[in-house]
Amino acid sequence: MSRVVDLTLPLVSGEKGICIEPAQRLETDGWNATTLSLYSHCGTHIDAPVHFGVGSETIDRIAIENFTGLAWIADVRPIEPRALIEPHHLGTIANQFKSGESLLICTGWSVFYGQDQYREELPRISAKLARWCVEKKVRMLGVEPPSVADVNNIEELTTIHQILFKGGVIVVEGLANLTSLSKPQVTFIALPLKIANGDGAPARAIAIEDNV
Repeated sequence: MSRVVDLTLPLVSGEKGICIEPAQRLETDGWNATTLSLYSHCGTHIDAPVHFGVGSETIDRIAIENFTGLAWIADVRPIEPRALIEPHHLGTIANQFKSGESLLICTGWSVFYGQDQYREELPRISAKLARWCVEKKVRMLGVEPPSVADVNNIEELTTIHQILFKGGVIVVEGLANLTSLSKPQVTFIALPLKIANGDGAPARAIAIEDNV
């Protein structure tokens, strides 16, 4: 038997970049439907290289097989607000990691979703760790904060994203429930909406733990 864990934040109307309004009502129209207005990088989402001007690859052009595979869970808790996450925080994973696998950084940060601290004090990926991901050919780098870098520092934000994108690393941001995982390695699946020419898209992310 396998255990499936949902790693996706709920899209709640009123949260930053999310507006969900009724379009039809069962009582008056015969069915229920809503109109969704979503920022392309809201909630749990995946960035495309074009997001920071690296080439022309948009979210719909990333090969679908790149959104699934084995992933290591690097638990770096406890983590200080605004801390830089470095390669040494990966512990033994740094030596066990194989080219083409993915890396999920568990900080527990998703508990702050909906609070100012979630965006303003996020722990982030260092340039050294970003380069390590490129050298190790990380397929997907997943983090719990809304970004891999300080959203209030455009220089850092641009630098980290560009290092990762130029190295072929797919960036998954806004993950949740990583603290619920009990295995050091899982099958990770994160499927973005197929938005034509999109710079990014909300995604449904899950982890599958093999209990054998």
